[in-house]
Amino acid sequence: MNSKHESFVILYALPNGNTAEQTMGKKISAGDDWHFDIQHIKAQTAFLRRQLPKKNIVVAYLENTDKSWPQWKTKHANYVGEVQHIVNTIFNLFRGRKALYLNGHSGGGRFIFSYLDGVDVIPSFVKNISFLDSNYGYDSTYLPKLQNWLQQNKEAKLNVFAYNDSMALLNGKRFVSDTSGTWYRSGLLLRHLTQIFPFEKRRDDSLIIYQSLNKQVRFFLKTNPEKKIYHTQQVDLNGFIHSILAGTKQDEKRYKYFGERAYSSFIE
Repeated sequence: MNSKHESFVILYALPNGNTAEQTMGKKISAGDDWHFDIQHIKAQTAFLRRQLPKKNIVVAYLENTDKSWPQWKTKHANYVGEVQHIVNTIFNLFRGRKALYLNGHSGGGRFIFSYLDGVDVIPSFVKNISFLDSNYGYDSTYLPKLQNWLQQNKEAKLNVFAYNDSMALLNGKRFVSDTSGTWYRSGLLLRHLTQIFPFEKRRDDSLIIYQSLNKQVRFFLKTNPEKKIYHTQQVDLNGFIHSILAGTKQDEKRYKYFGERAYSSFIE
């Protein structure tokens, strides 16, 4: 690490059922578990380091013994205090100029909401909150904190990724109700935020993109007329990269969200 450079401390809360090693990813050999080939956060981090050579990019992989942050929360009555301790301990390991990025996929979003449960005001050092198909736990109680954070911290960025999971079929049957998935929760959050911030909408192939005019908030919503499952693809297809670079000068430079893997050469 270069002490002269600002550090981006990214806390990546793991999705349900995955280990840190699987989340990091690797080159797949015959007989390897398929979970090693669906996120590749290590390789995507290497791509980020190439794109941001004047930043220290640090990723902490947050795993628990249940392999599920929602399940872990139900078992820990003091989950609020424990999550605060985890976040503060990791962030305080680093000195100098630094920013905290809260990130997570799938059930990892529960870790982010658990952190929000423990603060009256989101600290100014939190510069980026990104839900990679992980905002199942959103409800209106979180809106005031997010609103205050975005209005008081002009460097704050909120990114929300979701696909129409209410249309997806597994073995020919729907497995997400109209109101339980990230598609619904993202729409709810978007409706709440549009009452506060003006947004613009555009279409990019199968993606519907909403961006606040102040460029602090972005929603990347994948349509699903084929009724497929796109849960992991939102990470795999450069999603983690985009959650960090969207809205910066490196936005879709040498990569495209939901395009071909831009980080393949970094997979080890």
